[in-house]
Amino acid sequence: MNHSIPRIPPPVYLLFAVILMLLLHQYLPVMRWLEFPWRYAGILLILPGLLLAARNGLLFRKLGTALRPGAKATVLVTKGAFRFTRNPMYLGLVTMLTGTGIWLGTLSPLIMIPVLIWILQVQFILREEKWMESWFGASYLDYKKKVRRWL
Repeated sequence: MNHSIPRIPPPVYLLFAVILMLLLHQYLPVMRWLEFPWRYAGILLILPGLLLAARNGLLFRKLGTALRPGAKATVLVTKGAFRFTRNPMYLGLVTMLTGTGIWLGTLSPLIMIPVLIWILQVQFILREEKWMESWFGASYLDYKKKVRRWL
């Protein structure tokens, strides 16, 4: 199967999105929707998001399969958070970005959340699903029926 490996890894997209959030918050702060101390609830999402992404990345390494999107997977990972979502690492990135948006407390940065979701969906998830079907066949299709893409 012919597939192109995305050049920019997902965490770099998260970094760009956070930087854009900070710039929007600083230079185009549309309406403050959350005040102190409630804004700090965002930290309660950033940390679990980081843990979700990192822990499942480490699970890939432990099982000896490729972590970089597009590199051929050698194991169909269905343990850990993969029992509940087919994309826990991407979910972790979106959770961290959502926490950042809450922490900032203005509306304009929140636009980056659906932008990141769209990028992850188009650049990674849809491609990876095709690759996984070709690499793992019926096993992946069965897993796909049982576990949702996001939540």
